Amino acid sequence: MSEDAARQGSDTYRWYHGAARSGDPYAQFNLAQLYLRGDGVARDDAQAADWMTRAAESGLAYAQNHLGAMFYNGRGLVPDSVQAAHWFRRAARQGDRSAQHNLGLLFRKGRGVPQSHQHAFGWFYRAAEQGMARAQAQLAEGYLHGFGVNVSHALAMAWFRKAAMQGHVPAQVQLAQMYARGLGGAASPAQALYWFRHAAGAGNVLAQRQLGLAYAEGRGAEADPALALHWLERAAATGEHQSLYALGALLSTGHGVPRDPVRALSCYLQAAEAGAANAQFTLGMLYAKGQDVPRDLAQAAAWYRRAAQQGDASAQNNLGAMYASGEGVPRDDLLAAYWYRQSARQDNALAQHNLGGLYAAGRGVAKDPVRACMWAWLSRQGRGLHKAAPADVALAASTAANDYTALLSPAERSRARVLVERWLASKTNAHRLVGRTDA
Repeated sequence: MSEDAARQGSDTYRWYHGAARSGDPYAQFNLAQLYLRGDGVARDDAQAADWMTRAAESGLAYAQNHLGAMFYNGRGLVPDSVQAAHWFRRAARQGDRSAQHNLGLLFRKGRGVPQSHQHAFGWFYRAAEQGMARAQAQLAEGYLHGFGVNVSHALAMAWFRKAAMQGHVPAQVQLAQMYARGLGGAASPAQALYWFRHAAGAGNVLAQRQLGLAYAEGRGAEADPALALHWLERAAATGEHQSLYALGALLSTGHGVPRDPVRALSCYLQAAEAGAANAQFTLGMLYAKGQDVPRDLAQAAAWYRRAAQQGDASAQNNLGAMYASGEGVPRDDLLAAYWYRQSARQDNALAQHNLGGLYAAGRGVAKDPVRACMWAWLSRQGRGLHKAAPADVALAASTAANDYTALLSPAERSRARVLVERWLASKTNAHRLVGRTDA
């Protein structure tokens, strides 16, 4: 700081200090700000709290909001969410939009006030109507997830757009995702790309990754491998594991960019060590096939296990298959059945088919033709009727279902159908089994 700047800062402090001592609430507020910043005076949070309290008690709304924040953050004061809520409410009732937003956050979290999504929504709405982008984004979240209000994707999109147009980056990302998924209106890859591009330029890692994937896959614009690589590299440079995985996938396949298996493997390893289940599964596949790495079934099993323990259904099925065959791990039918079951419960058609085979043979489970039939029927029809089973799995499951069904009595077939109906009813979007089950 230059001597002139230092002198000017000192003069400002003296002026505000004199006016503040005379009872001017605006000077008291500004003096508190100088103490908070250490501007023209040594930084002193306790002095800042004292002068902010005087300004707040005089009724100055933005001083009340600042005092609430100081209580909440414990800056110059003992942290006290109840006092924070008190001062936020006093400012909010005067129409201070920042205080309205802050009070909404306290109600959403249940800090200093009883937790209430409805009260939170009401205060966010007041601030959003005053044009506050952060409040508009919170309001949109309420409509998106049903926090304190009925779900409305159209209204969520409208409020996200208002915030996004003010440059609110998280709202831009949310808006882009809604356009990509077709929530709140028709899907628009071009609009999704537009908003991802805005957020990516502002440094948002998720947007950078999604922008890279959009250019790689030609979603919303012509495929541009160079731009895909550029944005995925920017996102991966932050160490974000899903970006590392996406970059690894691009370098592994080499669609439009030079294939670089060594660098791809490095990306997969970084992502996997950071906990990305999809990268762990991919490494399992690479080691199992000997693709770009020496074939190593023990390594494959180790990576499958790490992904399976995180709930990756494909890894659970593959690990079950390794235990069933004794490849890469000692053969263990009990563990094979365990991992097939974990995957089958996630509607993995291949795991359902495999689990049915264990029940038919009595391997790792008690022999049960009825349950064998149940799992074969589920595998044949696919993911709860929402996603068809892969053609080869569907064919194998259909053949198995026919074989298993032929061995059942009419009563056993009826029991198998009841098990299937119960299974489908237990799913979030329950559907009744369609087609014949007596073939």
